Amino acid sequence: MSLSNLFGLFNRSGLTAVESMEARAGEGDADAQFGLGLKLATGEGMTKDYVLAVRWYLRAALQSHRSAQFNLGTMYSDGHGVQVDKTESLLWFQKAADLGHPGAQHNVGIAHHHTSLSRMPRNASESRIEAYKWLQLASAQGLHESEIACELVIFQMTDEEVAEGHRRVTAFAVTEPVGQV
Repeated sequence: MSLSNLFGLFNRSGLTAVESMEARAGEGDADAQFGLGLKLATGEGMTKDYVLAVRWYLRAALQSHRSAQFNLGTMYSDGHGVQVDKTESLLWFQKAADLGHPGAQHNVGIAHHHTSLSRMPRNASESRIEAYKWLQLASAQGLHESEIACELVIFQMTDEEVAEGHRRVTAFAVTEPVGQV
């Protein structure tokens, strides 16, 4: 047995792990597309290439892969491989949040909080309620920073707004889709 086989660098077909992942990604496997995007974005096992990472993330994101949607939102937010586009970033964060991704839920909650600080009172109330909802959902999945942010949002909310936010959290939890990590 060769050293490369001993250490699992090659699979049974003789392809390296990266080649195998590329083949599965090319066949439409969303997990492989996400994994390839991640390797390209981090430079793990291959040359870092944000533009290609975005392409693979997009292919997986279009198949409702919530982590790919989150990472794509991050790429648009940070301008890695694409122009900075906060609107496009929020669109992808929202898609991932809807599928239960805690980091995306946090980002959507923070975006609603910021909006609540800049809107007219009627619209600010809706933004505060949505901020509360998304931050509570992220906090329930263990994001401590979401718990802290939610406490700050609550200071600006009426009792009625908190009650409505809680109702929305409960409604989301009942209908939350099961998805990938």
